[in-house]
Amino acid sequence: MLLALAAVWGGSFFFAEVALQKVPPMTLTLHRVFWALPVLYCVVRWQGIPLPRAPRIWAAYLVMGALNNAIPFSLIFWGQQWLESGLASILNGTTAVFGAVVAGLLLKDEPLTLNKTMGAVLGLTGVAAVMGPSALSSFDLRSLAQIAILGAALSYALAGVWGKTALAGQPPLMNALGMVAGSTILMVPVALLSDGVPQLALPASVWAALAAMSVLSTALAYLLYFAILT
Repeated sequence: MLLALAAVWGGSFFFAEVALQKVPPMTLTLHRVFWALPVLYCVVRWQGIPLPRAPRIWAAYLVMGALNNAIPFSLIFWGQQWLESGLASILNGTTAVFGAVVAGLLLKDEPLTLNKTMGAVLGLTGVAAVMGPSALSSFDLRSLAQIAILGAALSYALAGVWGKTALAGQPPLMNALGMVAGSTILMVPVALLSDGVPQLALPASVWAALAAMSVLSTALAYLLYFAILT
């Protein structure tokens, strides 16, 4: 499942590079979660999973939607305006590094061992090498874009902890639907204020990228993601 998740999630960087030619970052984030929502809803209904009624669960979905969708997607898409999709995906790989550290600090059952600490330091050293000395000696939009994607990785790491602590008792499919619903609610006003009303007259290649990003890199990816967390 991890290998499948890596494949469908990794493809999102290529799809985003295509879509960003015509769609601004905040609107692209809205497209990604909005079109994934009906797909996940149909899967949840097909499985006969009831929708939760407790307000605290939906509040948890809003937080999860912010940490695992709205914030990181927006940061990544903004950063990809100045970065190649390959470099963006490599930087996003620091999610594993941040995940080990954040889990070690916040979860009692995943202590931050010496091996994990050494691994995190080695991983961050590798990231510094990928970014290059110019990112450390000078500061421009490209440097800021790389920092934005590292911020997205940190947000993903925090989402992993939140999902394990606040949503572990919920069905994985419902978690996927609830999180995407929460992020859609959050991104509608953000996209409208940032970019205005989304344009629907887009080239076929852009719509194809949006569809792949929503169905494969979001809906299918989160079905795998929450199954792994469970």
